[in-house]
Amino acid sequence: MSLKKNQKIILAINEKPKLGQGVLLSIQHLFAMFGATVLVPSLTGMSPSIALISSGIGTLVFILITKGKVPSYLGSSFAFINPIIVMKAMEAKPDSGVVFGSFLVGSFLVGVTYSLVALLIAKAGTKWLMKLLPPIVVGPVIMVIGLGLASTAIKMVMNNPTGNYDLTYVTIGFVTLIITIITAIFSRGFLSVIPVLVGIIGGYLFSIIMGVVDLDPVLNAKWFLIPEFTLPFIDYTPSLSWYVIFLMIPVTIVPIAEHIGHQLVLSKVVEKDLIEDPGLDRSMLGDGVATMIAACLGGPPSTTYGENIGVLAITRAFSIYVFIGAACFAILFGFCGKISALLTTIPTPVMGGVSILLFGIIASSGLRMLIENKVDFKIKRNLIISSVILIIGIGGAAIHIGDLFSLEGMALASIIGVILNLILPGREFVSFKEMFDED
Repeated sequence: MSLKKNQKIILAINEKPKLGQGVLLSIQHLFAMFGATVLVPSLTGMSPSIALISSGIGTLVFILITKGKVPSYLGSSFAFINPIIVMKAMEAKPDSGVVFGSFLVGSFLVGVTYSLVALLIAKAGTKWLMKLLPPIVVGPVIMVIGLGLASTAIKMVMNNPTGNYDLTYVTIGFVTLIITIITAIFSRGFLSVIPVLVGIIGGYLFSIIMGVVDLDPVLNAKWFLIPEFTLPFIDYTPSLSWYVIFLMIPVTIVPIAEHIGHQLVLSKVVEKDLIEDPGLDRSMLGDGVATMIAACLGGPPSTTYGENIGVLAITRAFSIYVFIGAACFAILFGFCGKISALLTTIPTPVMGGVSILLFGIIASSGLRMLIENKVDFKIKRNLIISSVILIIGIGGAAIHIGDLFSLEGMALASIIGVILNLILPGREFVSFKEMFDED
């Protein structure tokens, strides 16, 4: 990998910052990931506090596994929002066969899958993975994630807690969206890194003015509070089912591809080949172990955050100690009762307003991947693969075989996309042996 020298590096990866400088840089990274990390559990009905704690612990474990050589922050993954929502809905149906805690078992299996892929990378290199997940498959699948969640965002903006249309909620949602857009487009420096957080704060303040926020829970909350962790074998008995496997595991295609992309971009930013040292296998393993830890605590699956890579590119301060500080702050915030209570008082239209932009950006990033990789849609196989993935994923197609087997939505679309790419004529033939031979 050819890495170009850019601007002056303020802090090298293993360089310790001064105390004041380190604290400010850590808080900046905390703010950069805060909005998205809290948004995922808010949308799925999980605990934002536990998401913060698990993201902090996961980041520390990731840093340990990667030998302190990869400056990254791990937060909640957007890819699993829809599968978790679907599974929690199924858990509420006594006759569904899906027991309480199934989504956490699924999250744990996601971490196991990351780890198995890391083991394969360590043994066989990365060529096979690139062949299995080309842009024509990953791009449309990423688009499905964003577009598939579109109705969720709109309902959060349009409807009040009773499920009825509410003009006040619509107003709050669009004011939040406008604040987020204005911040993203017109702000400079630090604010330009955290438009989602600014949008949430602005929308929250407007909600107070509109009289839809009850601050009593914040006033009555304790400063220190232990969140209600959901622990296996204590709060629930883990149960494995085909439904969980086929709903969660195929979706790992997306964060795995995202992880590879982040490591490539990060290598360019820090001017070191992180794919070689400490290696993609170590970073992928770190992601997997962090996800397994999050699942054991009751948190969502983890992924490396592009927002924090953006902060690195702007500040040129690559110190791993800054990320250790950000992780520690996240854990402290998770145990702060008043912050936990404050997060629960955020009205749904505020989260819906920022979700309109975030889910749209996710969909657009899939389109961007296709454009940047110059995928030619004049070629019929490319047109067919992307079309099938989009319609099956967004339309919510499903395959059910009694209570034994179920495959639907994005998971089904991902698998069909991979299969179509492998079997349709026109792809450059690569033998199984060649796929596992590194150049």
